[in-house]
Amino acid sequence: MDYQKIIDGLHQKHSKEINKGKVASYIPELKKIDSNKFGINLFTLSNQSFGAGDYQEKFSIQSISKVFALTLALKEMGEKIWKRVGIEPSGDPFNSLVQLEFEKGIPRNPFINSGALVICDMLISKLKSPKTEFLTFVRKLVNTKDIYFNEKIVASEKKHGFKNAAHVNLMKSFGNIKNEIDVVLDFYYHMCSMEMTCEELSKSFLLFANDGIIPYNNERIVSLRVSKRINSSMQLCGLYDEAGQFAFKVGLPGKSGVGGGIVAIHPDLYCITTWSPKLNKKGNSYLGFKALEAFTTITEASIF
Repeated sequence: MDYQKIIDGLHQKHSKEINKGKVASYIPELKKIDSNKFGINLFTLSNQSFGAGDYQEKFSIQSISKVFALTLALKEMGEKIWKRVGIEPSGDPFNSLVQLEFEKGIPRNPFINSGALVICDMLISKLKSPKTEFLTFVRKLVNTKDIYFNEKIVASEKKHGFKNAAHVNLMKSFGNIKNEIDVVLDFYYHMCSMEMTCEELSKSFLLFANDGIIPYNNERIVSLRVSKRINSSMQLCGLYDEAGQFAFKVGLPGKSGVGGGIVAIHPDLYCITTWSPKLNKKGNSYLGFKALEAFTTITEASIF
C-alpha cells in the first residue's frame, strides 16, 4: 500500500476544507498557535515514516500524555491502580465534576481529567523525581532527548486551571488524593505541556501496536496483557464523550488532546498521528478526526 500517496492526498484534500473547529480558549497560551497548522504522520512497525504538512513541528500534546502516565503507572505499580480509578466510558465532558461527586471521588477512567490526576498522584508517591522520570520515560519511547515541557503553557494552565483544582480538592475530600494538591497539579500541568511532533508521537505509540514492546530496540515496556488493557482503554475512553463516534467512524484505538493532536494505532501495523489545533464541540481536532476517518476508509483497514 502506498501510504505516502494516501497521506499526501489526505493532507491536500483536508487542507482546503473549511475548518469549523475552534482553538481551545481556556488555556490562553494555546490560543497563540497558528490555527491553520495541519500535519499527518504514519509510522510503521517496519520503521517506515510517512508524513505530510506540519508533521515535524512540535505542539503541546495535552491529554495524549495521559496514555504515557497510565503506561508508566501500570509498569511501576501493576493493576492495583484500578482500585482508585475506573475503566468505564464517562459519557460526560472530560472536565465534568458532576459524575465525580456522585461516585465519591473515584474517576470513571484514567483519560478524563480527574482520572489522570489520580494517576499523577500515584506516580508522585511511587517515583523519586516524577517530572524527570516521566520525561525520561517518554524520551525512551521515541529514542530522542529532544522532548521537553513547555513552561509557558505550564504557567498558563496553573493560572487558569480552576476546574482541575476543583477536581483534586474534591477527590482529596474523599481520600483519593494522597499528596499535596499543588504538587499533584504541578506534575499534571507539566505532563500536559509536553511538546512533541506528529512523527514523535507516532513513534512513541508503536509499543501499543507491538504488544508492549518498543520496536527499535525490542525492549518490553509492559506485558501483552497490560498492552491490551491500554489499547482497550483508548478504544473506550480515548476521545472522551466522542469515543463511540471515533470507534464507529475510524475504528482504531486512539487518544486526543486539546492541543489538536490525535493518535491512533492499528495493532501489528502502524501508528498514525494528526495535528490540527481547531477543535470540535467535544474537544477533539475537527480536521484530524475527519482525516483519520478518511484514512481508514481509503485503506479499508481497522480493528473491526
